[in-house]
Amino acid sequence: MTVRRCLPWPDPVLRRKAVSVDTITEEIRAIWDDMIDTMEAMPGVGLAAPQIGVSLRLAVVDASKTRGQAVRMANPEILHASAITRPHDEASPNLPGVHACIERPRAVTLRFLNADDVLEEREMVGLWATSVQHQIDHLDGRMFFDRLSRVKRDMLLRRAGKQR
Repeated sequence: MTVRRCLPWPDPVLRRKAVSVDTITEEIRAIWDDMIDTMEAMPGVGLAAPQIGVSLRLAVVDASKTRGQAVRMANPEILHASAITRPHDEASPNLPGVHACIERPRAVTLRFLNADDVLEEREMVGLWATSVQHQIDHLDGRMFFDRLSRVKRDMLLRRAGKQR
């Protein structure tokens, strides 16, 4: 089990768009394994590779009640998002101690390269959908607080600064 350190905000890696993955290799599988170990140790329901300093378009999500159901994704992209939204209290291990309620589509249809190096389409609903959207934001160099108004974002970042 390898739990990796999450980069502290405002590390520049967290603001860069991650690089696409061409093929699934043993190295990629090892990164996913470390990401799952790190996600479980937080505990969390998802993690994107840039959060641990790896600037590749890799993400893992496990919103199951029993755990151990992690979906490994390379180059995830949203093909369709529902018009119905759901609010969820979101946070990030990269900026501990703060959180905010973010409104996101309740369901999404994704396309991604899976652990078998096969392009897969999958629908995710509820917390699964929220988590995968949060991870894709990380892959695009965005943080959850970027979805807040400027005033709320500034307040959240000031609060985080005081907690450090």
